[in-house]
Amino acid sequence: MEPRTYLFVPGNRPERFAKALSSGADAIVLDLEDAVAPAAKVEARDAIAQWSRQAGEAERARIVVRINDAGSNAFTDDLRLLRDARTAGVMLPKAESAAQVQAVRAAVPDARVLALIESACGVAKAQDVADAEGVVRLVFGTLDYALDLDLDIADSPEGLSHAASVLAIASRVAGLSSPVAGVTPQLDDEPRLLADLAWSRRHGFGAKLCIHPRQVAPIHAALTPSAQAIEWALRVLAAEAESPGAARLDGRMIDRPVVLQAQRTLQRARAPTPDLS
Repeated sequence: MEPRTYLFVPGNRPERFAKALSSGADAIVLDLEDAVAPAAKVEARDAIAQWSRQAGEAERARIVVRINDAGSNAFTDDLRLLRDARTAGVMLPKAESAAQVQAVRAAVPDARVLALIESACGVAKAQDVADAEGVVRLVFGTLDYALDLDLDIADSPEGLSHAASVLAIASRVAGLSSPVAGVTPQLDDEPRLLADLAWSRRHGFGAKLCIHPRQVAPIHAALTPSAQAIEWALRVLAAEAESPGAARLDGRMIDRPVVLQAQRTLQRARAPTPDLS
């Protein structure tokens, strides 16, 4: 299963790495970009490299490093860190072309790239980026995108709808997992966090960026199907197994899309799915 939550940690705060890994977040993003001042980037790379040398494979597998964008002076040094630290998970900010992804893969051939789309150009080129070899997921940088288009999203995310739909469709066409929603900057506003998540789910997103550990549990809870939904899914699959292709449940025909939806519900619940092959 792909991660549901990606928790950011500044790369120059190594004392927070272990806490982040124990937060329950599915993936941890060690940040070399916005969360780290230019003067501290060397320190951040050194901290990540040192952590990586002593980290176990299971820990390293949950790590994504957000590097600086391809046009920055720090890009080459960040790629060297990824190669030396044996870190395959990389978040590429300001992704606007397949060539930028190829530059990452040229330096780190096994890189699993999360392409962060956060500009009008990035949205316009979303399909090219999604189709690039090595991209495993698109991420919507909502705050930078709103800044690029001068959108006021303080009270409503309406202006983000077109871009969100573009990313969801590009992901589906490229065969990627559903895209990752941007951050909710309000740290002590769980209703706003869940409202943002619900909005992103309506637009086809399946995960969310987090900027504080306390945002993780509410997101996981909201993305976990209810007991009633799980029971319904199990009943659907049991009916399909008993009468393949001609199942009925509660007086209703169970066609293939309903079966697939039941399987997806159990996947989101991390529950075992019966083998219907």
